[in-house]
Amino acid sequence: MRLGVLDVGSNTVHLLVVDAHPGARPQPAHSHKAELRLAELLDPEGSIGPEGVDRLVATVGDALQAAEDKGCEDVLAFATSAVRDAGNADEVLARVRDETGVALAVLSGEEEARLTFLAARRWFGWSAGKLLVLDIGGGSLEVGYGMDEEPDAAVSLPFGAGRLTAAWLPGDPPDPTDVRALRRHVRAGIARTVGEFTRLGPPDHVVGTSKTFRQLARITGAARSAEGLYVQRVLSRKALEEWVPKLSAMTVERRGSLPGVTEGRAGQLLAGALVAEGAMDLFGVEELEICPWALREGVILRRLDHLPAQQAVALA
Repeated sequence: MRLGVLDVGSNTVHLLVVDAHPGARPQPAHSHKAELRLAELLDPEGSIGPEGVDRLVATVGDALQAAEDKGCEDVLAFATSAVRDAGNADEVLARVRDETGVALAVLSGEEEARLTFLAARRWFGWSAGKLLVLDIGGGSLEVGYGMDEEPDAAVSLPFGAGRLTAAWLPGDPPDPTDVRALRRHVRAGIARTVGEFTRLGPPDHVVGTSKTFRQLARITGAARSAEGLYVQRVLSRKALEEWVPKLSAMTVERRGSLPGVTEGRAGQLLAGALVAEGAMDLFGVEELEICPWALREGVILRRLDHLPAQQAVALA
């Protein structure tokens, strides 16, 4: 079947169209995305402003049309941190539903962590042993740990790269005092959750997902995306620690010229690096591997897992 997954994230609204059936790897067929950076459009009260809501409604409508054009049988539409935490979330969801017909399912932070963990487990397989999965989005940081497809521990923290940039790093380049304050804030928050994971024992394999981790791996020497999904890409804490001071001293324009860094994400890269560095340090991670699959793939896999048995047989 051809499925569309519409991910209303804190940075982008991304429609991923895949050809999928139970027991097989979902095959990407089309990608349609728009960068809204909702996490940076919140007003002082924490609500998404009128302009942001208008843009969201229009973008969801465009994505729905693209899904129809590509022949999707079903569209799995969900929203994450920026909508979930918005003070006017109910109003935003109602407008999207009334004007586009799309009823966005709002995932909790723990659900995000669990679905991302599922995607990483399916990608690396059982031989990877105990997985520790870190995912830095625009609005939140998700952490999952476990041996099975359901993690034994999963948490979500409000440490997304877009959210932190907007709230803590107004300068370009940022003031060193602001960078230090953000570093303390992030590390204190992560430290409060570490015990929940370390009591379960050390992981066998540590995984990073999301564009933030991919970009950090790329600037520290990992292979280009053009070299394909199956090339191993790693990020070491040592290399990241060397890059954080460099990123702190750069303007957004300069960061945007780094290999693998897109113009739209350049402003968030420092905050993302501080979160990644803090998480790797506090969890005792020397090196992690980049996983090409993340939340969207987890949503697809869970949908296929829950197909009625007779429908699964028919599709096969």
